[in-house]
Amino acid sequence: MSANVGAAMAPPLLALRQVCRDFATGGEIVRVLDRIDLDIVAGEMVAIVGASGSGKSTLLNILGCLDRPSSGSYHIAGQSTHALDSNALARLRRERFGFIFQRYHLLAGLDALANTEMPAIYAGVPGPLRRQRALALLRRLGLGERLDHFPAQLSGGQRQRVGIARALINGASVILADEPTGALDSHHGAEVMKLLTELNASGHTVVIVTHDMQVAGHAHRIVEISDGRIAGDRRREPAVAPSRPEDARRPEAGATPVTHTHAPWDRMCAALAAAARSMRTHRLRTMLTMLGIIIGIASVVSVVALGEGSRRKVVREMAALGTNTLEVYPGSQIGTDTSAGSARLTPDDADAIAREPYVDSVSPSVDVNVLLRYDAIKANTQVFGVGEQYFRVKGMNMAEGQAFTGASVRRYAQEVVIDQRTGRKLFGSQGAPIGKVIHLANVPVRVVGIVQDGKSPQTGPDSLNVWLPYTAALGRIAGSATLQSIVVRVHDTTPPAIAETRLKQLLRRRLGGRDFYISNNAALRQTIESANGTLNLLVTSIAMISLLVGGIGVMNIMLVSVSERTREIGIRMATGARRGDIMQQFLVESVLVCLIGGVLGIALSFGIGYVLANANGQFDMVFSINAICAAFATCTSVGMLSGFIPARNAARLDPVEALARES
Repeated sequence: MSANVGAAMAPPLLALRQVCRDFATGGEIVRVLDRIDLDIVAGEMVAIVGASGSGKSTLLNILGCLDRPSSGSYHIAGQSTHALDSNALARLRRERFGFIFQRYHLLAGLDALANTEMPAIYAGVPGPLRRQRALALLRRLGLGERLDHFPAQLSGGQRQRVGIARALINGASVILADEPTGALDSHHGAEVMKLLTELNASGHTVVIVTHDMQVAGHAHRIVEISDGRIAGDRRREPAVAPSRPEDARRPEAGATPVTHTHAPWDRMCAALAAAARSMRTHRLRTMLTMLGIIIGIASVVSVVALGEGSRRKVVREMAALGTNTLEVYPGSQIGTDTSAGSARLTPDDADAIAREPYVDSVSPSVDVNVLLRYDAIKANTQVFGVGEQYFRVKGMNMAEGQAFTGASVRRYAQEVVIDQRTGRKLFGSQGAPIGKVIHLANVPVRVVGIVQDGKSPQTGPDSLNVWLPYTAALGRIAGSATLQSIVVRVHDTTPPAIAETRLKQLLRRRLGGRDFYISNNAALRQTIESANGTLNLLVTSIAMISLLVGGIGVMNIMLVSVSERTREIGIRMATGARRGDIMQQFLVESVLVCLIGGVLGIALSFGIGYVLANANGQFDMVFSINAICAAFATCTSVGMLSGFIPARNAARLDPVEALARES
């Protein structure tokens, strides 16, 4: 008798006052619960009974903080739940309540052990401790041989026992069971009721919702609901009062869960594992989702690599033509006729320029149109009179023989250098042309060197190229002492713009203010690189559009995934997951999809580079670590942006509605 009085006098653990719950259906408001007043004392075993649609499951959802009352108040151990946010309610579900569902609500992709551990992950229980607790619970419930079995491999009774172990993992003081035997046969139903009775005897408060009066007969107290109101409340036997009324004993779980520093990491690992399982389960959908990301990343990385390769190729080719060269012309601009105000360039000006510290090499230059003859072969050609350093200035390499020397220039030597194309034109298969004599106009000259084809910037691809000392060109052919230009190669360590400024200062002093013009080949290179950069920007923009399309695809698939996995979300929320945990799970999945797509895209770009390098030597692809890092950063950004809305939608789902959804 004293126990009954003690239980009756104890303050209520769960207290509802004038609780109503309304639902909008078809434009009308339907009241499912109507002014419910109910107290449940710690240690009680209460059965809530009633016909289908009477409101008993809605009442249980409110008791377990899965749902909120439309009006009235609900207090848990004296604390009002009215002003609690979603995270605070999740904490109550995580630490105080354990749910046992009629349909088990186990996650199909987790084995028995992992399903049991799930609430402890959200509670921040260290990994070894939660594994120890889960093993102890499952073995105590007779599932020691089924730890690695998935729900589909378990019988209904075994699945329900896994659900009970999951409810107890965090040491819940209140067990809420919704039709716990409804999907079981009589034998397994009796086993489950025996377990619930034992849990109550050990100090847990147990609330059962059932329509079966035989099941209700195990309870100390039966609360009958009809049409949303309490129609009866009778006590069959006194409750077993726990040693601490405000918090039942936790024999299976041990001490109250304590959040530790690795809790966020554990939840992140759980999110990664869930994402990997989802991707593995829906392989085809995942690959189709990744396709847009793969194409976008491969396009971006390939375009950047191709652009860098093209830039380097341009630099190499321009360097071979003398990209760091300056050419001085008389007149106000290149191509204009010389006038009285134009400068007259002389070899002395070239010698003065050669003494400047920023100058690598210098050559006077003059060209003359003459008739070229060898035996019966005749051709009009443009002969270039240059200095001995000209071939270094222009980066021209000898294929045979050697260039004429400074001594040749000083003695007006009748020596010429030709290119390989000219040699083939004049001499055919007669052997090496070195030493052969040809005629420029009526002046015989001897071939002393042959340069490689394609190294003359002044002539077209079909021209016959001939170079001889500028002194011979002026004195023996042109009959003039004026140079047409002076070409200057700048040291590689000196910026061409600075060299151009200093060269202008020197020439202004020497030429007395007369007009001259300096052509800077570096500007040509910059123009080419600028055009190349513009083209790369265009193609990169197209690739970024592909990435955007891929991101939209990820978003659409993740939105579908939220719809498909609504019940999973509800299960996780019922076991204590915060909104942030649900949001993190879907964000992690979308980022993981994009990152894997990014890796495959980068691999595809390397494959493209390999194919192009072996199929066509015209394309050079230079991959940079910066581009690859940028690609990964882009993947992460696309994943986060495309996954944010689906993740937010998942986190905002109502736990009750999510649990009710079939998937």
